[in-house]
Amino acid sequence: MALICAHLGSRALIRMGGPDWRAFLQGLITADVDALAVGEIRFAALLTPQGRLLFDMFVVGGDDGCRLDVQAAQRDSLVQRLTIYRLRTKVEIAPEPGRVLALWDDASGAAAGAPAGWLPDPRLPALGWRGVDLDPPPGAAPADEDDYDAHRLALGVPDPARDCAPDKTYPIEADFDLLHGVDFKKGCYVGQETTSRMKRRGGIKSRMLPIVFDGPPPPPGAEVLAGDLRAGQVLSGREGRAMALVRLDRIQGASLSVYGRPVRADPPAWLGPINVAD
Repeated sequence: MALICAHLGSRALIRMGGPDWRAFLQGLITADVDALAVGEIRFAALLTPQGRLLFDMFVVGGDDGCRLDVQAAQRDSLVQRLTIYRLRTKVEIAPEPGRVLALWDDASGAAAGAPAGWLPDPRLPALGWRGVDLDPPPGAAPADEDDYDAHRLALGVPDPARDCAPDKTYPIEADFDLLHGVDFKKGCYVGQETTSRMKRRGGIKSRMLPIVFDGPPPPPGAEVLAGDLRAGQVLSGREGRAMALVRLDRIQGASLSVYGRPVRADPPAWLGPINVAD
């Protein structure tokens, strides 16, 4: 293996505990935490009542509660939101110090044989592992968050911090359902009705997927055109590759462009067949 390790400075931690933490969180987020065991990790979101994305998170089970791995820029807002929901529930919610790290195998793109203490990224095995305040495994090459972003983008995985507009993006548009971020078998949570209806009725008209091109990325918000029709918009990107939110019914077999420059949709294998009815 050719392991690479990076500190994710854009992520921060929240500690949750108390006798009611599990039931409290179960009724709020998109993941099922009822059976979350110590050392297990789940990808999840907290939505608006209308079903739009507010906060993304990783939930890690602990001995007497759980730890939330969240966007650092949103941590205080999430603590405040959770505190509002708490009411009389016996739950303790507080920021926690700690460094979030990512570890991945750049050679094989697989996440087999996790080093001790590291947890497999629940979204996609090829993303690697996540850890808190761990030493890199022997021989792991040091990297920074930009390297991790390139790794993520190469796999076609959206980054909610870069690609999602708070209170505007539906989690299914950001592929949460395909990245194990939504449990459609659990009970009620905030925003469940809209999320379940979109999936059940095949109302998924737009999704995030990579586009490829020559040269530097177009600016975020630039229109993706299929001929003369608007087919989507560019999100975050780097040289030769970017994420875009696209209309699935307009990109199939179409010649795409951004500001007159040819681009091509490059949906990853994990996305499955592009199907308007989904």
